[in-house]
Amino acid sequence: MAVTPTDVEQPVTSVDIIVSKGNEAGDITYANPIFFKLAGYTQGELLDKPHSLIRHPDMPKIVFKVLWDHLKAGEDTHAFVKNLSKDGSFYWVYAHVRVALNPDGSFRNYVSTRKSMSPAARAAIEPLYKQLRDAEDAGGMEASEKILGEFLASQGFSLATFNDAMIKLQNS
Repeated sequence: MAVTPTDVEQPVTSVDIIVSKGNEAGDITYANPIFFKLAGYTQGELLDKPHSLIRHPDMPKIVFKVLWDHLKAGEDTHAFVKNLSKDGSFYWVYAHVRVALNPDGSFRNYVSTRKSMSPAARAAIEPLYKQLRDAEDAGGMEASEKILGEFLASQGFSLATFNDAMIKLQNS
């Protein structure tokens, strides 16, 4: 059953720390109680399911491409994400996703910690994500990537330093 988005926003407070872990395919293998509360799903409905189950349709695909490119290169990734709850409401988070390794250096899992996004970051990200989605709808990922690159360049960053740009936005 597809979830229909609403205009109802769930608050993520400054004390909320949302944690989830995922396997190489991005399926949820663990999540803390606040994750389930905000998402509105039970453990049985989300465990071993893709994180993309809670992806809001307003999210530009290019953000996830950059996120996965960094993770596949073994780099931590910082990004702003709008998630869709089971009841159609949404919530914004600032995500820090990292690769966890076993003692022998092999892949263990992805660990994502999320918290509330700063008002300054939201003021910049919401209109940017709308531009990126519009570009994707009109011209695909290439068009979206071009706009993201231009935005990052205007901030003194590039796709290679995407994480630095996201950290700066969160801390501004």
